[in-house]
Amino acid sequence: MLFRSIIPDDSPNAFATGRNPEHASVAVTEGILRLMNDRELEGVIAHELGHVLHRDILISSVAATIASAITFLSRMAFFFGGARDDEDNRGSAWAGLFMMILAPIAAMLIQMAISRSREFDADAAAARYTGAPDGLIGALRKLEMGVARVPMNDASPATAHMFILNPFRGGGLTRLFSTHPSTEERIARLEEIRRTGIVVT
Repeated sequence: MLFRSIIPDDSPNAFATGRNPEHASVAVTEGILRLMNDRELEGVIAHELGHVLHRDILISSVAATIASAITFLSRMAFFFGGARDDEDNRGSAWAGLFMMILAPIAAMLIQMAISRSREFDADAAAARYTGAPDGLIGALRKLEMGVARVPMNDASPATAHMFILNPFRGGGLTRLFSTHPSTEERIARLEEIRRTGIVVT
């Protein structure tokens, strides 16, 4: 059963939670209800339903668990991987230190890449469910323009994945660690769907 709720918050946001479509909830804030017109809100809700039907919350949880396990195992391997005071083991000690640093970064990059791909898929699902991508395009543009941007700055990195739009800005390497693709990329893909009529998920 899908539950819907309205959160009394001025921040323009919507998110889905739940491990599967039978145990899921879609929430919207009062801020996004005031900000969006009906067509844009339809696109936003369809995007969140895409997350629910694709079981993205479960997939994200599994990815986060695997990333944490890799980090834990790399540290355990470094500290309990054998004696490090022997001359022959100095090279392996340096390799262990290198892996202890690299493994968690690689795991996080993979986790963030999965998160970004799920956002693209949810956007495509919204275009399919509503029959056109225009509503979601309008919603993303309105959020990107900075309308009511200040409340979105209350987000923290721990909650960034729960926003309809990435609440943090940055380019270059920062994008590799982002939970969301850039808004420009998302709109470009949605416009391609509008141009071709082909929804690829």
